[in-house]
Amino acid sequence: MPANLTPQYLAAEKRFKDAVTLEEKTEALEEMMATIPKHKGTEKMRADLRRRMAKLLAEKDKKHGAAKGSDIYSVPREGGAQVLLVGAPNVGKSSLLARLTRATPEIAEYPFTTRIPQPGMMPYENIQIQLVDMPAVAEDSYRPWMGSVLRQADMALLVVDLSSDDLLEEVDGVVRILAGSRIHLEGKRPSPPVPAEPGEHFCPALLLANKSDLPPARECLQILQEFYESAFEILPVSVLTGEGMESLPRIIFERLDLVRVYTKAPGKKVDYGAPPYVLKAGSTVLDAARAVHRDFVNTLKYARVWSTGSSEGSPVHDGQMVERTYSLKDGDILELHA
Repeated sequence: MPANLTPQYLAAEKRFKDAVTLEEKTEALEEMMATIPKHKGTEKMRADLRRRMAKLLAEKDKKHGAAKGSDIYSVPREGGAQVLLVGAPNVGKSSLLARLTRATPEIAEYPFTTRIPQPGMMPYENIQIQLVDMPAVAEDSYRPWMGSVLRQADMALLVVDLSSDDLLEEVDGVVRILAGSRIHLEGKRPSPPVPAEPGEHFCPALLLANKSDLPPARECLQILQEFYESAFEILPVSVLTGEGMESLPRIIFERLDLVRVYTKAPGKKVDYGAPPYVLKAGSTVLDAARAVHRDFVNTLKYARVWSTGSSEGSPVHDGQMVERTYSLKDGDILELHA
């Protein structure tokens, strides 16, 4: 099948051949990837362009050096939790980040647009959750620092493209590459939990079936569910139509297994305008005291708790004294006495 290359592609290809610096080569290659026709006749050419881009990015990593790279690639944690968007090239991670947060990542129709982690803050009710758009996970582009960032995160969103002809291969590729770094995406919690061997990391994950608005999405979703529904909770979403976007922050919060705890001074009313402390489910009064101020760990005499009992099976408290080991529930109000 003929490639039918466009004049724009041929011009970009000439600039790539004439380029001297890495920046010039990268810019020309990006335009080649954006303008090459997408059909069966250009499959091998597109694969070759992806390999070239991965090689250029590797050269850039080497040029920057490890010390400088560690600063570029580290992502300071903000908000109640840190959630990473991971996936194969061109699955729509940057578009999801832009839709869910106020971040303005570079978005393009060619692979490897995202080269370094791009953070943004996603609001959920009265807290913020940090989303981080990661570079694509692919055989030729995966770098050890990407695994290091993922190990520090609280959760991952495995994003897939429902319009891709290689849907299953892309999902399998991402899972396999991460497993090669001993990072396992934990879609559904095993019962009993699988103990982690030294060096292994289990990361809670949801599978986002993106681009659900495109024509082949329904059939592709059925195929995806057939192969992966036993391993992951699969959520169809669309940035264009908004499908699944409204409920996604709540689902992420629930999968993170967090509780929000409010504090108040003795004799005062709780200030719901102040952000609550966000803790892992199962956290105790002592854990909350440590989050408020580390000195509370040694000086805490007792605590009182107000609870609505909104969490399933939780008792209602109305200022009762509780032990340091009392397990806090979402929405609890805590009064600490030192």
